[in-house]
Amino acid sequence: MLIRKPPAIPNSEITPEQIYRDRRRFMTAGAAGLATAALSPILQAGLQPDDTVTPESIVTQYNNFYEFGTDKSDPAAYAHEMTTDPWTVTVSGEANKTGEFAFEDIIKGLDVEERIYRFRCVEAWSMVVPWMGIPLKDVLAQFEPTGNAKFVEFETLYRPDEMRGQRGFFSSIDWPYVEGLRLDEAYHPLTLMVTGLYGKELPNQNGAPWRLMVPWKYGFKSIKSIVSIRFTEREPVNTWKQLQASEYGFYANVNPKVSHPRWSQASERRLPNSLFSSNRMPTLMFNGYEEEVGHLYAGMDLRKYY
Repeated sequence: MLIRKPPAIPNSEITPEQIYRDRRRFMTAGAAGLATAALSPILQAGLQPDDTVTPESIVTQYNNFYEFGTDKSDPAAYAHEMTTDPWTVTVSGEANKTGEFAFEDIIKGLDVEERIYRFRCVEAWSMVVPWMGIPLKDVLAQFEPTGNAKFVEFETLYRPDEMRGQRGFFSSIDWPYVEGLRLDEAYHPLTLMVTGLYGKELPNQNGAPWRLMVPWKYGFKSIKSIVSIRFTEREPVNTWKQLQASEYGFYANVNPKVSHPRWSQASERRLPNSLFSSNRMPTLMFNGYEEEVGHLYAGMDLRKYY
């Protein structure tokens, strides 16, 4: 897989802090220190020469996490009410190893890596974020999915007493939030199960204790605060497709040629540009990862499978 490594991003911008918090989750994952951009070119996969890392204050304060409210500032304001330790994950479906597992047992012995990815929201704003996490294929392989497994489905925590958005802020959602991937998408080397960002433990508002990151898809695919993994033979019905299938499909691949019914996807607003800024940038096919992932969709009509 060809990985580009543009020279425009200095190490000082990519990793603002050199050591992340020595918390139990990262220790059990076997991560004794923070990787830097010099260690592996995959850390900058898909970046363009004009990409710069988004300030940490924006990434942690500007979020869509409707479990805590619909305003971008609500997750940062209220997500501290969510308890993330202990954390249990249920694994089910077409796999040889199923049951309930402690989060720290799932990630024990797996290597945490740092990945600098472009992040594109379906709302046409974008960021560049230094994530830390574990390749999803390494997480899933330990459960030994069977030959019948063609998809993997994820669910977010449902805990209305701690997640006020589930108590009515966005009542049209049939909680819990559900997302899914084809198994070959899940096993792609770029797909990451995130456990941190900016050299720190993942904040609650960004999906603690772990969340999905699929950099060539719109952000709503990267489900947060995961408590369930289910291997299936059939395509899962993800939450946004269930809510409005004419606007949000299962694949949600970034595609500037296919507009959202209510706005164009041909360009994007790179934060911290304001909502009214005219300084927009062209949206790239598959969010700039076409060379790495385009083969996954060879022969598919991307207007039909959007």
